[in-house]
Amino acid sequence: LQECILSGIMSVNGKKVLHMDRNSYYGGESASITPLEDLYKRFNLPGTPPESMGRGRDWNVDLIPKFLMANGQLVKMLLYTEVTRYLDFKVIEGSFVYKGGKIYKVPSTEAEALASSLMGLFEKRRFRKFLVYVSTFDENDSRTFEGVDPKKTTMRDVYKKFDLGQDVIDFTGHALALYRTDDYLDQPCQETINRIKLYSESLARYGKSPYLYPLYGLGELPQGFARLSAIYGGTYMLNKPIEEIVIENGKVVGVKSEGEVARCKQLICDPSYVSDRVTKVGQVIRVICILSHPIKNTNDANSCQIIIPQNQVNRKSDIYVCMISSAHNVAAQGKYIAIASTTVETAEPEKEIKPALDLLEPIEQKFVSISDLFAPTDLGTESQIFISRTYDATTHFETTCDDIKDIYKRMMGSEFDFEEMKRKKNDIYGEEEQQ
Repeated sequence: LQECILSGIMSVNGKKVLHMDRNSYYGGESASITPLEDLYKRFNLPGTPPESMGRGRDWNVDLIPKFLMANGQLVKMLLYTEVTRYLDFKVIEGSFVYKGGKIYKVPSTEAEALASSLMGLFEKRRFRKFLVYVSTFDENDSRTFEGVDPKKTTMRDVYKKFDLGQDVIDFTGHALALYRTDDYLDQPCQETINRIKLYSESLARYGKSPYLYPLYGLGELPQGFARLSAIYGGTYMLNKPIEEIVIENGKVVGVKSEGEVARCKQLICDPSYVSDRVTKVGQVIRVICILSHPIKNTNDANSCQIIIPQNQVNRKSDIYVCMISSAHNVAAQGKYIAIASTTVETAEPEKEIKPALDLLEPIEQKFVSISDLFAPTDLGTESQIFISRTYDATTHFETTCDDIKDIYKRMMGSEFDFEEMKRKKNDIYGEEEQQ
């Protein structure tokens, strides 16, 4: 996905783009697999899917589960580039958080917060005060700080200021600010406050949850950006094996495929193409589960997210569950896909993810993958090779967008500017078509 978005952006910027993919489908790691038979093959499961799974073609199963924050960076990129023309979205019906072995809905309105059994009465009042503070907080206006220095005061101290208890801190940090670990507590509070703001603003747009999901699966996203690139003269080649990245004097000059060299000045790729220029920074386990029932205690939602904060299960990092269903055209009628994921911490990853799988029982079929996480050791300054990072365990695209902006800045030497893109598009389409 990062590469598809960047090839779209670079084409709009007037660069000549050739996009090659060794796979026969768009999106590489972030593809949606269809038909279901292909998923069985991919995970080396014997035989074919049972009759009860319906038609194989009705399935589009994401390999990497993620939702879009309604007010987040990816939605902004989609709107600015007008890739939204090619996609339809649905709002995810609810976000849930795990506490003491049970799941609770993350309150999405003031009324829900007051009715929620996540907190006691006095705690609710304090939490409400805290949310009001966050919503009026403006990092450019010191009158909104109430004695907090956004660049110095830690988040731990902000929680103390509002006298919030451990459970509330857990769900605020992990279900609202969407941190995977507790490291953020001792960092300056500005980023956390902005993350909670993003959550509430996203929530305000549609009301049920802050998350959106594209019909037919996440595989639609890379295809949309590939189309954008094509409109601006970019070329896309699937099923194109990469034999060698050609380097002269430490700088990339081309890519060799099927005996020919395509010459280039800059190259963007994922870690799997340049194993000597990346370093392993961890692992993620993901378990794709096929269910014939909605998840218990979610009011039979046909889509939801569940976050299991690390403290609740004595871990360092959170466990996530994303659930979607036939309502999103990704599964056969009456079927649900739940994908659990977390950062691996021990030598027994399957044990680590068990608390999530317990919430999904009975599970009809599961597909387990453990992926290495890579980060570039070469930032591309000399080599002009720009490498994206592997997808982390989070269930939204904010970290992916940070990576895209980071690569853009390293390539172009300037910050990625949405407004600039808008202007360029006006130049090409003229004002009339914009209406």
